[in-house]
Amino acid sequence: MSQIDEQYMKDQLSALLEIPSPTGFTEEVIRTISSNLQQLGLSAMPTIKGGLTIELEGNSDTSPRALTAHVDTLGAMVKEIKSNGRLRLTKIGSFAWNTVEGESCQVFTRHGKVITGSLLIEHASGHIYGEGVTKLEREDATMEVRIDEVTTSIEETQSFGIEPGDFVAFNPRTVMSQNGFIRSRHLDDKAGVACVLAAIKAITDSGHIPTQRTTFHFSNYEEVGHGAASGFPPDLTELVAVDMAVVGEGQNSDEFHTTICAKDFRGPYHYQLVRHLQNVAESAGIPYKMDTYPFYGSDGEAYWRAGGDVRVALIGPGVDASHNYERTHLDALIGTTQLIVAYLMS
Repeated sequence: MSQIDEQYMKDQLSALLEIPSPTGFTEEVIRTISSNLQQLGLSAMPTIKGGLTIELEGNSDTSPRALTAHVDTLGAMVKEIKSNGRLRLTKIGSFAWNTVEGESCQVFTRHGKVITGSLLIEHASGHIYGEGVTKLEREDATMEVRIDEVTTSIEETQSFGIEPGDFVAFNPRTVMSQNGFIRSRHLDDKAGVACVLAAIKAITDSGHIPTQRTTFHFSNYEEVGHGAASGFPPDLTELVAVDMAVVGEGQNSDEFHTTICAKDFRGPYHYQLVRHLQNVAESAGIPYKMDTYPFYGSDGEAYWRAGGDVRVALIGPGVDASHNYERTHLDALIGTTQLIVAYLMS
């Protein structure tokens, strides 16, 4: 099997996590990935809606394949400037406000200015509101961004260039521990992107080529449901989505293994491709988990719903506390990368 450059994978993940990229605001992260691929001697092609694709020639093109991973993350957008100068938000993607309450954030204005702030419940002071702070419902109407500028009015906040429609990104707070744990927001799906990049590097470094012509697709609208609905060659036969595996009570996935998903809430994945991935993992000696996810959809299904007549499967590293302050382990990333390489060589 091709050698996995673990340090490269960690460096890629660390850099990607530090780039704000809520859905719809992904130009910088796409440019970074394109530049990284160029350093590997590969030319990437931007898609019209802002994603990125590259193609590796294979020993054959009788059954072309593709892998997809998404660069976009959860985030928010300014909905309203409140009378006190603070900001009311609208969510981008599906998450609960309590998972980002108290978090630092950045507001990106139309003219390129970046303004920092904090997301808080509107009656945040325990010394004033007492138990009301804990009892107040965390919902769109009760959350606000306190920007780090002198303002107490709509007009003063507008003077900094802030307006409805500006993107808001939350601090990832990335920590990579010596014992292999990685905790951060937005491991969904920047962990998957790092695995795909590490797999591409492993293949190109080895001088090998995939068994079939392969398209790598980095999508940028997955968190809102249509990331990989387009952007693939018309003769595609198989698509493997690389995204986080769900870790929690009742799940078979854990933070230390790659996972092959048999079914999520939209239904089962392609039986033959799922079984093929299991056989590939077992033949290569890659430990893995099988699982089903109760509240989950993938970019592979986005392509199915758009009319893609291909086999689709889903793999990825186990991630604890998805759409919250997430955590995984280096072992899960290594296993996922190894499975990607073994699949492409199968």
